Amino acid sequence: MLTRFAGGVHPPEDKNTEDRAIEVMPAPKKVYIPFSQHTGKPAKPLVQKDDEVKIGTRIGELDGFISASVHASISGKVLGIVEHPHPIVGTSLACVIESNNSEDWIGDLQTDQDTDKLTRTQILDAVKEAGIVGLGGAAFPTHVKLSPPKEKKIDTLIINGCECEPVLTADHRLMLEYTAQIIEGAQLFQRVLDARTLIFAIEDNKRDAGELFRKTGVEVVQLKTKYPQGAEKQLIKAILKREVPRGGLPMDVGCVVHNVGTCYAALLAVKFRKPLIDRVLTVAGDGVKRQKNILVRVGTPVSDVIEYCGGYVGSPKRLIFGGPMMGIAQYAANVPVIKGTSGILVWQQAKMVEEGPCVRCASCVDACPMGLMPTEICSHVRNKNFDMAKSYGVLDCIECGCCAYVCPACIPLVHYFKYGKSEVWRKSKQ
Repeated sequence: MLTRFAGGVHPPEDKNTEDRAIEVMPAPKKVYIPFSQHTGKPAKPLVQKDDEVKIGTRIGELDGFISASVHASISGKVLGIVEHPHPIVGTSLACVIESNNSEDWIGDLQTDQDTDKLTRTQILDAVKEAGIVGLGGAAFPTHVKLSPPKEKKIDTLIINGCECEPVLTADHRLMLEYTAQIIEGAQLFQRVLDARTLIFAIEDNKRDAGELFRKTGVEVVQLKTKYPQGAEKQLIKAILKREVPRGGLPMDVGCVVHNVGTCYAALLAVKFRKPLIDRVLTVAGDGVKRQKNILVRVGTPVSDVIEYCGGYVGSPKRLIFGGPMMGIAQYAANVPVIKGTSGILVWQQAKMVEEGPCVRCASCVDACPMGLMPTEICSHVRNKNFDMAKSYGVLDCIECGCCAYVCPACIPLVHYFKYGKSEVWRKSKQ
C-alpha cells in the first residue's frame, strides 16, 4: 500500500523531459539579479553602478532574520541598480551586470573540504553565507529552517523528491545524476537539526530514483503519485500521520522538510563555499523547439534561455514560470530566472474560459488537500466579507489549484483566495 493523503487531483503528468540529462547553459552576456528572490525581506544592495564584480561576489546582504544574500552569477561590470520585471512580484529592484567574458570567481573554491569536521555552526554559517533558499518553489531561507527554536525539538527530517507538479522533471534528473551529493547534503541538514530520522520521499512515478537511493542504504518512502503530494503538510501527513496545526509550521510537529535541490545546493555551499548562483530547471511546452533540463545562472533573461533551447515555435501565447498548476504567467520576455524558478513552460495556445455560476457540486471540497470549503471561502471573498473568509481558513490555502482544476464552472478560485489573503493581511496591519 503506497503512502498517500486525502484530497488532491491527478492531472496528466506530461513529464516528457524525464530522460533528458541536465545540460549546462553557457553564461549569458547580461544578467538581471533581483534583490528579492526569497520569502522574507529583500537583500540590501552592496554594489553600485560601475562596480566590477566576479562570479560569487556578494552583491546583496540579507536584511533581517528571514532574508537571504544574493551573489553575482557572472563576472563583469555593474550597469546599475534598477527596477526590473520580476517573475513573481511584477517588478523589483535588481542588479544589472554585463559580462566581461571571463569565468573569474571572487575566490578559489575550496575542494574536498572535510565536512565531517565542521561544527553545526560552521555548516549553518556556510549555508547562510551562500544565500541558500528552498529550491522547491517557496524559496524560504534555508538557514532559518535549520534554526528552529530550542523548544521545537526536531526528530524527523524529510527530503522532498516528489516533484508532483506536472511537466517538471528537474528534481528527478538531479536525483538520478547527483544521488550521492543529495544524500550528503541531507545528512548535513540532519546533523544541524540533530534529527533522529532521515527520510527520502519519492513518488512512485520515479521508481528509478527511488531504487538508486535505496541502494545507498538510506530510508526511502515511496508515495502514491498524486498532486500536491510534495506540499509540506501533505507530505508530513502521508508519511508520519502527523497533522500540522492550523496556522502552524512543520516544526510544530517535530518535522522539517527540505527539497532535494536544496540539499544539493547546500552541499556545494558547505563543501566548496559555492554560493547559489545557478539552478537546474525544466524548459518544456509545445511553444519551444527543444525541451530540456538545464543548469541556468540566476538572473538570466528568459529570452536567452529560450534561445538556448532552439527558440520559440511560432508565436506562443503563454509563458509560465513554474509548473502548470502553481506557475505564474509572465508579461515580459526579459524577466529573469531566480532562485525559485523550477521550470519555464511555453504554450502555443492560451485557453480562455468563461467563469460560470457555482453549481454547489462540492467537487472543490473533495479535492482540497487542506480540508477547506473553497466554495464558501470564495463566496465570502466575493462579498468582501474577509473576516468570514478568514474564519473559513483562507489563510490556510496553499494555492495548489486543485479546486480550480476540478471546478465545472471554471471559477478561478485561487485568484479569489489570493485576493482574500491580501485583504486579510492588509486589515491586520491597520
